[in-house]
Amino acid sequence: MEMIRLAMPAMAVDPEMKKKVLDVLSSGRYILGDETSKLESEFSIFAGTKAGAAVSSGTAALHLALLALGLKPGDEVITTTHSFIATANAIVHAGGKPVLVDIEPDTHNIDASKIEGAITPRTKGIVPVHIYGHPADMDPITEIAQKHGLFVLEDACQAHGAKYKGRPVGSLGDAAAFSFFPSKVMTVCGDGGIVATGREDVAERVRMLRNQGRAEGKKYEHDAIGFNCRISEVACAIGRLELKKVAGWIERRREIASKYGKLLEGAVNCPAEKGYAKAVYYVYTVTADDRDGLKDSLKKKAIETGIYYPVPIHMQPAYRDFGYKRMPVAEDIAGRILSLPMHPFLKEGDIRRVTDAVSDFYGS
Repeated sequence: MEMIRLAMPAMAVDPEMKKKVLDVLSSGRYILGDETSKLESEFSIFAGTKAGAAVSSGTAALHLALLALGLKPGDEVITTTHSFIATANAIVHAGGKPVLVDIEPDTHNIDASKIEGAITPRTKGIVPVHIYGHPADMDPITEIAQKHGLFVLEDACQAHGAKYKGRPVGSLGDAAAFSFFPSKVMTVCGDGGIVATGREDVAERVRMLRNQGRAEGKKYEHDAIGFNCRISEVACAIGRLELKKVAGWIERRREIASKYGKLLEGAVNCPAEKGYAKAVYYVYTVTADDRDGLKDSLKKKAIETGIYYPVPIHMQPAYRDFGYKRMPVAEDIAGRILSLPMHPFLKEGDIRRVTDAVSDFYGS
């Protein structure tokens, strides 16, 4: 029996892509060339922002954006405990301290009502994560930020093309970080990321920091202590082709999610989509009784699943000494969530096989 994969890179390795890659290889320009600048411009339009800065990964996008927004050693940044650890790691690597808060029980996004109580004199910014590709509730978050003079950096690494009240994620704060990791809504055939922003000064600073602190046109004069976080021209060329197809892939993800929701009713709790949101379903995460039993049962039927994420950041060994308190919602859902196969290449038979297997497990 063929395995139904949890995720598949949204790749279309067709003659156009092969020709584009060969053209870049033949050009002799492998970093910081036309493909990079064109991806930055085209992705900015897609994200509804003025500027972009392509970098080596989504983590690098978070890290360099934090620095470009002015984070200094000892500053605090409020974010969610329910995310991939890179969200918190980027804050630490930028010199800050992640201040973690609990999440909404339905969307699993940051609970905006808990943010203001976490603000201290050292708070510099807020990093909401659009978890699973569902937008966080951004209006109250940006209102709190404006009230207290804080920056907002959207962690949109899972949410390319998602919308909040009709506006693209990435355009809702001071800047946003996106990832092009192979499992994401779009990829660049490997690691990659981009900072999208409405602030030209932030984009310019990220471009400088990604290239060892050199401003454009300078080779051996460094205005900042930077990093090597450049992305390849081949990756950017692939990203530009992926960007042309991502809208169709998103609609297919939403179609699959709709079918899952109808066929799984009564067996598990399916993900919520708020009235303000257009989710892109980077993963399709259900909440289930006997999650581990369900996971094992599906594995025996050649259906791959995942858990995003089994250990909240405040409970990670790496953050044990940060003194975080318990966060009951995140801790509860961590033991009950399971992500089912979700990618635009799922066939109708795959969808039915997954939903039948889940229903059979619960006898429904």
